[in-house]
Amino acid sequence: MAKFAVILPAAGKSTRFKDAFYKKPFFPMADKAVWLYSAERFLSRDDVVQTILVIHAEDREYFQQKFAANIAILGIEAVDGGAERADSVQAGLARVKPTADFVCIHDAARPCICNEWIDKIFAAAEKHDAALFAVPVQGTLKRVGPNHRIEETVAREHLWEAQTPQVFRRELILEAYAKRGNFAATDDAQLVERLGRPVTVVLGSPVNLKITTREDLRLAEQAMKALPKPKLPGPIHPFEDDDKWR
Repeated sequence: MAKFAVILPAAGKSTRFKDAFYKKPFFPMADKAVWLYSAERFLSRDDVVQTILVIHAEDREYFQQKFAANIAILGIEAVDGGAERADSVQAGLARVKPTADFVCIHDAARPCICNEWIDKIFAAAEKHDAALFAVPVQGTLKRVGPNHRIEETVAREHLWEAQTPQVFRRELILEAYAKRGNFAATDDAQLVERLGRPVTVVLGSPVNLKITTREDLRLAEQAMKALPKPKLPGPIHPFEDDDKWR
């Protein structure tokens, strides 16, 4: 069985979230903080050997006060991130165990994920070395100038919106980040693309949304209800195996 390390970036400034008390990964959604929904999906898996949460250094004191018990019980490692998302992921990569075959990077503020989808993206990464979830662009795209006037309509054919998880063979993503330099990547697959290596796209879901604004929280709460339910084992008949009852 392949082994996966999971990095959950949560070091952003949440500028567009516009809440005076919470950054978006730490906002209480229903009964727990947003980041815990994302983390717990991976922590329950036998093929995940390490989970790393990357937070902003200025949030360290608050995080320890609020979530120290969660970290201790769940066995999550919290590390300080950097100025940009790529810097934070790189900080997480520096802590990945060499026993991990693959690295999965998933937005901590993207809580609407389920085991069925994780199975799918993990399998794609094992087969192709690099894989990400994405959805085809559905709307009409406009390029808008500084005067808020349309400059052109952009064809949406072959355009997809990237999501996470994004999963890579460990050596591949380490090489991609080692050769990043000062390049400001907006996602991890972009750095693998710069190596000239193929990245496989797996059809994602609009339900797998990323929380950016307060309005997204309400959408996420509803999206949670639409997630595929875990498949439970069927009941065992007491006489299927007599040895079990002797």
